Amino acid sequence: MRGLYLITNDDDFLLLLQKLEVALATKKVAILQYRRKKVIRVEQVFEVEKIKQLCEKYQTPFVINDDISLAAQFGLGVHLGQSDGDIQTALACLPEGMVIGRTCLNSLDLARQAIHDGATYVAFGAAYATSSKPEAGRLDFVTLQQAHQEFNLPICVIGGLSVENAKVVIEQGADLCAVISDILALNVQDIPKRIAAWDALF
Repeated sequence: MRGLYLITNDDDFLLLLQKLEVALATKKVAILQYRRKKVIRVEQVFEVEKIKQLCEKYQTPFVINDDISLAAQFGLGVHLGQSDGDIQTALACLPEGMVIGRTCLNSLDLARQAIHDGATYVAFGAAYATSSKPEAGRLDFVTLQQAHQEFNLPICVIGGLSVENAKVVIEQGADLCAVISDILALNVQDIPKRIAAWDALF
């Protein structure tokens, strides 16, 4: 896995779906994560089903944020924060070979544990200040360099990333750059050009 890691926002779902269709149609989104904090569970099930169909259409890997049971319901991968369940549980509940990501903050030790437990990729951040997770600590780029040297699985970086500031993050060892607003805050017609700019960075 290498490239743009797109995370959903809390926009109106029909607008979000329209933007996702345009984004995934570029075939330049490496992975999509479902993260809808303001949506009740019944609606989440409906939304995941719709987005899964899109991901299958465009052959984009799809993971669920934080929720192992929702991921298991649809046979999808999962991204787990430090307080959202453990990797062993995910491995036991999900189909074999599913993507399992782990938030590792700014800690090589957390990343080592995640890899030992069976994570598919590890995520560090926040690279820069971000409105979606204002409580997140800042990433030390020395940690990113060390992770790139030590680990042989994809390294994801998240937090305030944009086309304009991500080049240094990629140069320091990020395989995946996770973004929300840098893509989904745009008008639908502007998304393909922005994704092409991301693709050029990688």
